[in-house]
Amino acid sequence: MEALSRNFFLYLSKNQPLNKLANLYGIRMVKGKIVGGISFDQAIPFIRELNADGMSVTVDHLGEYVADPHTAVERAGEVVAALELIKEAGLDAQVSLKLTSLGLDISEELVRLNLRRILTAADRLDVMVTIDMEDSERCQKTLDLFQKLKADYQNVSTVIQAYLYRSNDDLEKMEQLQPFIRLVKGAYKEPKSVAFQEKRDVDTNYRKLIARQLDSGSYTAIATHDDRMVSFAKHYAFEKGIGKDKFEFQMLYGMRQQLQQELVKEGYKVRIYLPYGDDWYGYFMRRLAERPANIAFAFKGMTKK
Repeated sequence: MEALSRNFFLYLSKNQPLNKLANLYGIRMVKGKIVGGISFDQAIPFIRELNADGMSVTVDHLGEYVADPHTAVERAGEVVAALELIKEAGLDAQVSLKLTSLGLDISEELVRLNLRRILTAADRLDVMVTIDMEDSERCQKTLDLFQKLKADYQNVSTVIQAYLYRSNDDLEKMEQLQPFIRLVKGAYKEPKSVAFQEKRDVDTNYRKLIARQLDSGSYTAIATHDDRMVSFAKHYAFEKGIGKDKFEFQMLYGMRQQLQQELVKEGYKVRIYLPYGDDWYGYFMRRLAERPANIAFAFKGMTKK
């Protein structure tokens, strides 16, 4: 049943007619509920609200698989502008980005130039940039770029997905870099040749990766809405004497607000992933595909006042 639900929402995420309708008529319904709006300016008030509630933020301009070089360059400029505004407005926020929005599928030279432009600004402004992970076909290219750039820039992190078989080896290979890593379960439909297909196997691997990254001493972001994963991370860190300043929990905007608030009260750092942009429909469907429980969390968030 879970697999059917996942496949259904992944199918909807790629349905272009529905995507167009959603972009035309749906943004008012989801702005301030699951996304921050169309532009970064529109997202700023929601970032301030989250900061006032004791939570940090990472923002992401939605939109992947850019095929035009000029658009990729424009996207890089938009990221730099967001970094400038974060610093200027004194926001407790970081930036997440996807390499296919910066030209990964066009040329390695283009995406590298765009990334260097962004990371030069990030170091100058002292704002962290996280390179998100996409599907498994782009995993190695993403990690190669991250490792090359980590040697030259301080404010860059990346993502490791628990559903991929390779992820433990990837963490081991990068350990000497002492990287800031966001650990996620994974949101793309992957074949059994590269990824665990059963939730219990993904969960087992996720706990293994959490333990490994926490033990490494490098900063760890644990991105989950799963109470069991939150509990595992808290207990593991306590038993190992790992301070609360060495990791954070990350959750999606509009989902699990009560859990977010409880963690803040307990003294844990919580960072909220706040996307913006007109490609919100595909993002929303992929989040529903990740975990059936997200359906209830999402619609509860969308009906809040």
